[in-house]
Amino acid sequence: MLIRVEIPIDAPGIDALLRRSFGGEGEARLVHDLREDGLITLGFVATDDEGQVIGYVAFSPVTVEGEELQWVGLAPLAVDEQYRGQGIARQLVYEGLDSLNEFGYAAAVTLGDPAFYSRLGFENAAQHGLHCRWPDTESAFLVHRLADDALHGVRGLVEYSEHFNRL
Repeated sequence: MLIRVEIPIDAPGIDALLRRSFGGEGEARLVHDLREDGLITLGFVATDDEGQVIGYVAFSPVTVEGEELQWVGLAPLAVDEQYRGQGIARQLVYEGLDSLNEFGYAAAVTLGDPAFYSRLGFENAAQHGLHCRWPDTESAFLVHRLADDALHGVRGLVEYSEHFNRL
């Protein structure tokens, strides 16, 4: 298995993985639209020995109270069913966060399973006065600091690109 930054030739494999993993076309359409509009800050794939995409994570820009603060949203994250339980999702997230940190990004947010993401260093965003627009997501909306001072004086509504509202 190899984890690397996505390249254009990976797009069909990413699309197929997202359709299989999420049981529909919502996330695949989301990634396609984000890619078309230049809104994927960073994407990583995991490939098997034959080069087939078996895992994927994307990061895209978010704003906090309408301000660009060098924050990104992590979504979607997918691993092919037959490869789950091998730490691939964790490796994808870590590779992404490490690269974002090197590029000077301040924080990443995600809407996901708190038990999984807390093991990766994510914290409940509401404890820091942060929330997203979707109702009943307080316990699942999480933040990860990439810069020590990322959360200093930052509070309010974190907004993803409009593409996420179509899911």
